[in-house]
Amino acid sequence: MAHLSYVNVFARDVVALSGFYQHVFGFAEIEAIRSPIFRGLATGKSSLGFNALDAYALLHLEDHAETRGVKFLLNIDVDSQADVDRMVPLAVAAGATLVKPPYVTYYNWYQAVLLDPEGNVFRINFMM
Repeated sequence: MAHLSYVNVFARDVVALSGFYQHVFGFAEIEAIRSPIFRGLATGKSSLGFNALDAYALLHLEDHAETRGVKFLLNIDVDSQADVDRMVPLAVAAGATLVKPPYVTYYNWYQAVLLDPEGNVFRINFMM
C-alpha cells in the first residue's frame, strides 16, 4: 500500500520557516538530510520538508515558480482541545497570522486556521 512520506513546502527561507514549525509544534529536524536548499522535519507519521526556491530549477519546475494563490493546506493534528488553544498564541507570537480562531466544525473537529510567516495556510486540529 502506498503511504505519504513527505509534504514539501517551497519557502523563501527554509531555515526560518522550518524553525517556525519546530518552535510551534516541537518537530525535530532530520539533520541527516539537511542541505543548503532543504530542511526536513519528523512529524511522527510522515515528514514535512522545506525546499528553497532554488529547487524549482532542480526539479525542472521553473515555469511554475510564479504560481500564485493557496495551493495546499497543512493539517497538523494535536492531542486535545487544550493543545489547539495553547499552540495558536504560540504560533502567532512566532509570526503566524490567525485567520480563524479555534472553533468546532460541523464535522466535530476543534480547529484553528492560520497563515505561517510566509503566508502558507495551516490548521491546528483536534478530532473530537
